[in-house]
Amino acid sequence: MKPNVEIYDTTLRDGSQGEGINFSVMDKLRIAEKLDGFGVHYIEGGWPGSNPKDIEFLAEAKRRKFRKAQLASFGSTRRKGVSVESDDQVRLLLEAETPVVTIYGKTWLLHVKEVLRATPEENLAMIADTVRFLKGHGRKVIYDAEHGFDGFKSDPDYAMATWLAAESAGADLVVLCDTNGGSLPPEISRITQAARAKLKVRIGIHTHNDIGLGVANALASIEAGATHVQGTINGYGERTGNCNLTSVIPTLALKMGKTCMPESAVRRLKEVAQYVDEIANIRHDPRQPWVGEAAFAHKGGTHVNAVQKLVSSYEHIDPSIVGNTRRVLVSDLAGRSNIVLKAQELGFKLQNDTPELKEILNRIKVLEHEGYEFEAAEASLALLISKILKHEEPPFIIDAYHVSIRRDRSTFVCQASVKVRVNNATDHTIAEGDGPVNALDQALRAALVKFFPRLKKVRLSDYKVRILNSVAGTGARTRVLIESTDGRDEWGTVGVHDNIIEASLQALSDSLEYRLTKK
Repeated sequence: MKPNVEIYDTTLRDGSQGEGINFSVMDKLRIAEKLDGFGVHYIEGGWPGSNPKDIEFLAEAKRRKFRKAQLASFGSTRRKGVSVESDDQVRLLLEAETPVVTIYGKTWLLHVKEVLRATPEENLAMIADTVRFLKGHGRKVIYDAEHGFDGFKSDPDYAMATWLAAESAGADLVVLCDTNGGSLPPEISRITQAARAKLKVRIGIHTHNDIGLGVANALASIEAGATHVQGTINGYGERTGNCNLTSVIPTLALKMGKTCMPESAVRRLKEVAQYVDEIANIRHDPRQPWVGEAAFAHKGGTHVNAVQKLVSSYEHIDPSIVGNTRRVLVSDLAGRSNIVLKAQELGFKLQNDTPELKEILNRIKVLEHEGYEFEAAEASLALLISKILKHEEPPFIIDAYHVSIRRDRSTFVCQASVKVRVNNATDHTIAEGDGPVNALDQALRAALVKFFPRLKKVRLSDYKVRILNSVAGTGARTRVLIESTDGRDEWGTVGVHDNIIEASLQALSDSLEYRLTKK
């Protein structure tokens, strides 16, 4: 089906300019393959005239067959005072052998005069010469009108002349760029309409997020007639980022009725967003619209009660449509519905009329008031519910522990001893570690493995500490959150105490107990 709106992904070029983003050539190849399978129409691979990495990527990419996407290289118009045939940067665009070439040129007279130090007429010639030359070599040419909106607001006639120059030379698309990211949706809409009134070629939109309107501006342009949108996965990009495609794509498809991606692709949206974050080695933003972990998370008791009865009461779509899931959070704001839904999610047969429900709810509220937090510690929550529902004794008891640190010449030696009781048997184990918590973890697991061999696979994968009342200074209460894994599953546990070691032991103990009790 021919799309109403084309999706042009520039994660590998514009997105890589974001702070903290550094893709290797192999990273870029993996992302390109993922984007192709996802179904975007264009993948902008890089600027072959700017750095060796992009040259290498484009050389590797042209050996690979993309099933759906067209690969684009990126560059600028010819330089001032140099013929297009003699411009090395334009030559490299041809040598990249991509079916699509995207070039940018100046729209704003301020840049023409103060940055290029060229005449308005020379700038128009630079645009037309480059487009005509690339078209003459069989390339599809997308013309990015840099500072398109600022240029139009400054001098509408000259801005339009630059766009008409690209069209007359054969450009397949003229893309209006809000390069500084400071325009407002009404301005974007008005200028897009002005371009449509004069240009016969299709119009595209490229926005930045400097005032938080990157997505809104792109949608305003599409509403005004643009049929091509450029952006990046997760909104990566210079300064505050580019237009976020993980917001644009579902909004077009599900809210505006525009055909842009197959329905099957939209269902993979969260998967693709997380994949790109993984490659970039960036923690996925839980508050990302549509695809974040918190996008369909419910915490307030009245909200959860309503969702339990009618999901559309507090959800604008079914989360599965974009590959996401509904989550119910448990906190001191929780009501009965939160506990029931969360317990059912964790595998417990809990209903609104279960006698122990009130006790569970009260216990959670007390613990949250003391500083516990169960949103990232569902294993500790599961243990709490299980003990109240089933009235079972824990599989082990820690009778005593001791942690010591001594200096050994230029290094510190951390040692922990733990005494555990399982039924009527006891064990006292001593272990050393890289720090007091690591030593305690090693000693506790070493003691319990003698009784429960399946704990051998369990290891601590993450450890976070939060000071809860910093005004108390060194006497402040500490919350410890621990992530554990057995190589297949992951789970979180929590401990709170004035003593960081005691808080850590609570979380460590919960982690191992949960592994023993979970099916």
